[in-house]
Amino acid sequence: MTLDLAPSIWRGLIKRNIAMKTYSAKPSEIEKKWILIDADGLVVGRLASLIALRLRGKHKPGFTPHMDCGDNVIVVNAAKVLLTGDKLKKKIYYRHTGYIGGIKAPTAGEIMRGKYPERIVEKAVERMLPRGTLGRRQLSNLRVYPGAEHPHEAQQPETIDIGKLNAKNHNYRKTVKAA
Repeated sequence: MTLDLAPSIWRGLIKRNIAMKTYSAKPSEIEKKWILIDADGLVVGRLASLIALRLRGKHKPGFTPHMDCGDNVIVVNAAKVLLTGDKLKKKIYYRHTGYIGGIKAPTAGEIMRGKYPERIVEKAVERMLPRGTLGRRQLSNLRVYPGAEHPHEAQQPETIDIGKLNAKNHNYRKTVKAA
């Protein structure tokens, strides 16, 4: 009796494997939307992980790992992001000038008080994207501005409130102490 069942089982397996194919998006099928995120009062790491998810396109059902299928993301008020714990004093962003002994080690607080505070968000997102040509192309779809103004109103960006997605996206410890 098991010999009679074996061919029907094999036929079912063969039919299922033929019918199921991995979807791979073509460049003409990719739709890129514009998204606006207000970073005022949000925690940097949680914000950066959601931005990286949008830049890669992993929120879309047709995600293809080797294609740039993510959205264009605009981040405003990047100078008002929060770092938890003692990261303003202890987190160090190393860089090298290219000269002998030219290592620079500004802390996160020095960068936030400096001329380009939006670089904190840019670096956090950059380090969450894959390294290589695809990651650099996806990072070029990110626009970060320290203030509330941005020159992309013509693209009619869709606003996403990251703070409402999870209470921890804001610095929830400060709100608990205040209450």
